[in-house]
Amino acid sequence: MVFTGARWGEAEGLRISQVRDGLIQLVQTKSSKARSVPIAQEIENDLKDHHEKYGTGERLFVSAYSAFRETIEQTNLKLSDGQLTHILRHTFSSHFMMNSGNIIALQKILGHHSLTMIMRYAHLSPEHFQETRQLNPLAQLNLG
Repeated sequence: MVFTGARWGEAEGLRISQVRDGLIQLVQTKSSKARSVPIAQEIENDLKDHHEKYGTGERLFVSAYSAFRETIEQTNLKLSDGQLTHILRHTFSSHFMMNSGNIIALQKILGHHSLTMIMRYAHLSPEHFQETRQLNPLAQLNLG
């Protein structure tokens, strides 16, 4: 779920009861620690509509790993080993940071314990740090 940064298994195992009040409650996480990710009301509504049409019992989604793998293979996208589904988390993280997200918030959303790990996901090219020219304290002074 590229709009939450959830791991593939966290998203695929999502149950309708975990979607409420503008949050997705991720409970079966890699770290075994539950976390909540805020979502827009429109996404919550879409997930509930999806569940009504295609859900199986409490589950929101059926297994789609094979279909995802086939789609990636058809695009000829070359990914590093072990990155097939993680590309979605990296995409979420990069866009979160490029859109002025807070790295500490990203750390909590992704469920990482260290900033070192979160830096792997927030990999940004140097041009994304150009805002330091405008946002540093001296840039705001009129020294001329």
